[in-house]
Amino acid sequence: MSDPGREFALTLVDELARGGLRDACLAPGSRSTPLALAFAEHPRVRLHVHLDERAAAFFAVGAAKRSGRPVAVLCTSGTAAANFHPAVLEAHHGRAPLLVLTADRPPELRDTGANQTVDQLKLYGAAVRWFCEVGLPVGGGASGAYWRSLGARALAAAAGPPAGPVHLNVAFTEPLVPGEPAAAAPGRPGGAPWTASVTLPRPPEEAEVAGLAARVRDAPRGLLVAGWGAPPAPAALDAFAAASGWPVLADPLSGARRGPHAVSTYDALLRAPGFADAHRPDLVLRVGAAPTSKALAGWLDATVPQVLVDPDGAWPDPGRAAAVRLVVDPSALLAAAAKALTSSGGDPAWLDAWARAEGLARQAVDRLVDGWDEPFEGRVARDLVAGLPDGATLVVGSSMPVRDVDAFARPRDGLAFVANRGASGIDGFVATALGVAAVAGGPVAALCGDLTFLHDATSVLGAGRRPQAVVFVVCDNDGGGIFSFLPQAGLPADRFEELFGTPHGLDLAGLAAVAGLDAQRVTRAGELVPALDKALAAGRSSVLLVPGERPRNAARHREALDAVAAALRAEA
Repeated sequence: MSDPGREFALTLVDELARGGLRDACLAPGSRSTPLALAFAEHPRVRLHVHLDERAAAFFAVGAAKRSGRPVAVLCTSGTAAANFHPAVLEAHHGRAPLLVLTADRPPELRDTGANQTVDQLKLYGAAVRWFCEVGLPVGGGASGAYWRSLGARALAAAAGPPAGPVHLNVAFTEPLVPGEPAAAAPGRPGGAPWTASVTLPRPPEEAEVAGLAARVRDAPRGLLVAGWGAPPAPAALDAFAAASGWPVLADPLSGARRGPHAVSTYDALLRAPGFADAHRPDLVLRVGAAPTSKALAGWLDATVPQVLVDPDGAWPDPGRAAAVRLVVDPSALLAAAAKALTSSGGDPAWLDAWARAEGLARQAVDRLVDGWDEPFEGRVARDLVAGLPDGATLVVGSSMPVRDVDAFARPRDGLAFVANRGASGIDGFVATALGVAAVAGGPVAALCGDLTFLHDATSVLGAGRRPQAVVFVVCDNDGGGIFSFLPQAGLPADRFEELFGTPHGLDLAGLAAVAGLDAQRVTRAGELVPALDKALAAGRSSVLLVPGERPRNAARHREALDAVAAALRAEA
């Protein structure tokens, strides 16, 4: 007797592997058994098993972001599928190629009160690139072509552009465990995909290059601002910066904070009295998403002429300030524009003013924080970025860590960044970092706060069983540190602590011990990099706990800003 569910699962997984899928994640469940077995049996797919669905999905998001390839995540029916939703939203907004496979009860059981049965049709709404209700597998006839075409299309839709999640809802009837031998339906000869789909970023047209070059020539006091999501090739970035004579203000997550034109202290500079008004640009070329820095994002309002470049056709312009939007490959555009400019342009005094301010601010910040013995969170971020070896990846948590990396990290090459900035949530961070490590091929560290670490405690508990290591650097200030920088900090102390500070009083070293992870407290600033080096050399996941106090941390940030302002005044 044939088993169409088994045949479908074998066929779909084989087609996904032919199309380049190499990693799949799942949480245990009964209804998803045919696909779980098919993934486990396929020689070209690495299967990552998790105890809960949220961890599995965020692990897949991390692997997809770091590799740039679609990663599958599988669950059983019911609320299991709902627990994928936060990761689906992050994949949607963060452009991560995620293939979501939800097993389901057969249609006749829906809306009948049947166990573990909910409405899973278009469960994730508009947050997917494509949804397909696959239908109950039926063997024979044209089923093989349908299933293989389905897999090929799902991969193509997930890869984009723009990359993002795809949802296949797959109903299975019992029996779920195979009884008779089965095989995948025949595919293309030679292991080829059923439908090969390649979409390359659109190169700029001559008119677009000429138009941008003309704008740059007319704007000697310009800026290149780079955000995450569309990293330009280093050679193209350097060529454009040299040809335009413009400073480069790059969020570290963009991968573009590098080269001789890089300005890393713009957040502090733009907060210094008078600097923002005195350095108003004629034109800004923006590549990728909006910057992390609130000071920079607010400064780039609609009164500043801006050209927005995004290769995926997205509209990353929350301030609604862009005057021109180009949907092209940013690397090709920058390289072509640099050639069109032919000779070094810009206003040398403009570039020199930014370079001089960068030098003053960098010296002021470094001298100040290097004089503090306690591990100030801004210095932790700076030293972590500087201390990781070439070829490493740093996974950066939301809230304060990403802001500290932006505000304090020096320019550097050789380090990849991953962060869940699509929706900027703290959920699933540990799982994301573990997913990054599964595909990174080099050392991985992860910087987060204590609440972020605790929020994903189930992933912490499973981290020691993962073969690829992550060194978690956790700033433990017993609560939500970012709220000390927000207007809520002005509330009465008891109300602020109850609703926003939210001290947990938990021993994170104890949590690490339960998970079988080594944990070390870093109580002096100079101890961080040696502890990091030792942890990386150990080759297993571990935790570096950096204790701190929220009010003192906020005060130290203000001191750093004051030091930059004082350095600029002294130079004036």
